[in-house]
Order: sequence, then structure tokens, then C-alpha cells
Amino acid sequence: MIRVGFGYDVHQLVEGRELWLGGIRIDHTKGLLGHSDADVLLHAVADALLGAANMRDIGYHFPDTSDDTLGMDSKVILRRVMELIATKGYRFVNLDATICAERPKINPHVEAIRKCMAEVMGTDPDSISIKATTTEKLGFTGREEGISAYAVVLIEKD
Repeated sequence: MIRVGFGYDVHQLVEGRELWLGGIRIDHTKGLLGHSDADVLLHAVADALLGAANMRDIGYHFPDTSDDTLGMDSKVILRRVMELIATKGYRFVNLDATICAERPKINPHVEAIRKCMAEVMGTDPDSISIKATTTEKLGFTGREEGISAYAVVLIEKD
């Protein structure tokens, strides 16, 4: 049995926070605001995985009202989600994700992101596709007010 999941996340860019995307720290003048480290890419992927396994969403498992998740490293969230889907007999097949950001440029970081995510997810980096785009200066992304990410995953059960 194969299943597909879709995830989306967005966080506001603010001064005084580190920027974490795909599990790596990226030098930038602003970071993403959130209860955890606000890694929009890992959050979108976690939601896609949970959705594919019909296991609700990231907010259900990692509520932003809990002291336990305050400042949490999103790599921990993704690792736990991989464990959760395994409890239902699912295994990860592949991921296709897109980060939407005007700045910083994501392309120089794609390989490091893929490597980090593959390690966290216990898979081959070739199973992880990461793309980036701008919004041509339109909307909140174009005004550099935030960053969003979209993810589609395929999981399977024997």
C-alpha cells in the first residue's frame, strides 16, 4: 500500500532569531519566529508524513502551548514523526519539497539540507528533493516578511 501526504508551513521573519531551514543554520539578518526553532521546511515535511499516515498534524503531536516543545529543535520533531509513522507499519519512500523565500538564497544550501534531512530520516539523500523559489517580490514572502515551505511525501506499507 502506498500513500501520499502534503504539508505546508509558514513562519514570520524577525530580527533576533537564528534562521533554521532543513535542519541547518543559515546565516541571515533575520530568523523565523515560532514556538520551536520554526524550521518551516521540517515542519512541512513532518505534516506531510503525518498526513500520509492519517495521524493528524504536527500541532496535535507537538503543541505550541506546551513547555516541552518550547525552543524544540525541529530535527527532533521530524525524527519522532518518522518513529510515529513506523508504529503504523509505514516506511518513507521519497520527498519533494519547495522553500519559498526572497532572501536568503537557498540554492547554496540545498545539498547540506538534503544531507542533514537524510541523516535525521534514516534515508538516502537521493530520496529527498529540495527546491527553492521566490515569489517575484509578491505577497508576504516577496516583502521578506516570512518564509513558507511545501512538501509532498510518499510512504508505503508492505
